[in-house]
Parts: sequence; C-alpha cells; structure tokens
Amino acid sequence: MLRLRQYNKLVRDGIPDIIIFNGQIPVTRVLDDNEYRETFEEKLREECGEVISSGKNGRCEELADVLEVIRALAGLENKTLDDIINIADAKKAERGGFDNRIYLEKVIDKPDEEL
Repeated sequence: MLRLRQYNKLVRDGIPDIIIFNGQIPVTRVLDDNEYRETFEEKLREECGEVISSGKNGRCEELADVLEVIRALAGLENKTLDDIINIADAKKAERGGFDNRIYLEKVIDKPDEEL
C-alpha cells in the first residue's frame, strides 16, 4: 500500500536525492520567482520557529539553517552574506547590539513645556 505524506514546503537541493536513496519517490516542482520569494519568507518563519523550539543541543543546527535561508534571501536581493553582515555591523555600531540585555518596558512622553 502506498503512503503519501504532504509537505508543500521549500527544501534544500539535496533532499530529493536523499528521498530517492531511501527508496521513496519525491514529487517536486521548480518555483517561479514570485513563488520562490514568498515561499522563502515562509521558510524563514519555519526555521526561526525551529530555533525557538529547539533544545540547547540542537540550537546551533537550527541557527545554521536560518543562516542558509538568510544567505539565499540575500541572493534574491543581489547581496551576499558578507553584505548582510556589513549592514548588521553598521547597525550595531550606530544603535548597539544586544550585549547588555536591555528590555524596554515603556516610554513616557514628557509634557510639551519640558521639551
């Protein structure tokens, strides 16, 4: 009896070969540019969720998956991972990083006469 598992998600290029190696039959298609961009945004959400739900031992593996998605999304913007890192470094230099663990609870506006 054939068993069908539905995935409907973007996968790494080598996944169909792994499926075939395991004696299964992958059903795939190549996405057009618009589908690719939209699907990649969903893939980023998926991978970020996996980082959040992963245990301490699997977190670095999941972060590596997020990094690969970021690398591919950068390519869609005609940028490299190094370009994205440079942008992140510039933002850190301007606004800081997250090293001090600052949690903003609220902002209270001063009355106009005090400004």
